[in-house]
Amino acid sequence: MGLSIGIVGLPNVGKSTLFNALLKKQQAFVANYPFATIEPNVGVVPVPDDRLQELAEITKEEHKMQNLPPIKPAVVNFVDIAGLVKGASEGAGLGNKFLSHIREVVVIAHVVRVFEDTNVIKEGSVDPLNDYKVVRTELELADLEKGGEISKKPELLVLNVSENQYNPESIKNTIAEYSKLLGVETHKLIVISAKIESELAGLSDEEQREYLKDLGLGKSGLERLIQKAYEELGLISFLTAGEKEVRAWTIKKGSTALEAAGEIHTDFMKKFIKAEVVSYPDFVENNGWKGSREHGKARLEGRDYIVKDGDVVEFKIGS
Repeated sequence: MGLSIGIVGLPNVGKSTLFNALLKKQQAFVANYPFATIEPNVGVVPVPDDRLQELAEITKEEHKMQNLPPIKPAVVNFVDIAGLVKGASEGAGLGNKFLSHIREVVVIAHVVRVFEDTNVIKEGSVDPLNDYKVVRTELELADLEKGGEISKKPELLVLNVSENQYNPESIKNTIAEYSKLLGVETHKLIVISAKIESELAGLSDEEQREYLKDLGLGKSGLERLIQKAYEELGLISFLTAGEKEVRAWTIKKGSTALEAAGEIHTDFMKKFIKAEVVSYPDFVENNGWKGSREHGKARLEGRDYIVKDGDVVEFKIGS
């Protein structure tokens, strides 16, 4: 299941800065995990998941491998939705392109400018409440004019703050303030600093962790945005761990073992026999499949088993 997030917002709210930060992350990612074609307005980035590195280390030891098996995280497609200005629903700006792109995404990340910067012209952007209403109106008008469910797509609000507002206390206060101002539930709000995200994207993983630690933050804005999108859509990840690869797969919460098998390959659904399942903590504690089986932590489950987040699964498939 591919997750696609459409980034929308008026000009000069920090949308392009955020998208360029995503492209930097994509370049580093694609070097390790190449994709055949990436559209110019799409940023493909991995879903952060520390469990995969741990599984790869265990798999290497268990199978006496010289190198770690390839790690393949779940991915998110971020789509830069260009042309969202007042009148976009009637074709203003890049109106028609905006409509076609926004129909393709699963969830909308609406960037609202909260920072103040005299060097950045507020072209089209007036204040957070007005900006939010303009974009919402265009989405609703697009539904009326062209028909569709664009305005009803799940939406997360990305509040773009300045660097000096990017600390735990300010983030908490900003969420409380703008939840009230915009009439949006707090769980749909994410505070980021697009400028800091851009700086983070150019650093190594270790440097990123240090930078975030200095800010008092455990995760980057991008990681929190992906996490929120997963929560909003009710998505979880199950894991597979073998010599060929260690991988995370995205499924809907409540999916059965049969549906999870189909996420790997549709043929797996037709030839499904059983799913061997170990919870992630048990898999780590028992150092892989062999130890988990020996200690009775590996279970054989049928097609109706409800897969849980972090389940390590090996499907038994017939010929």
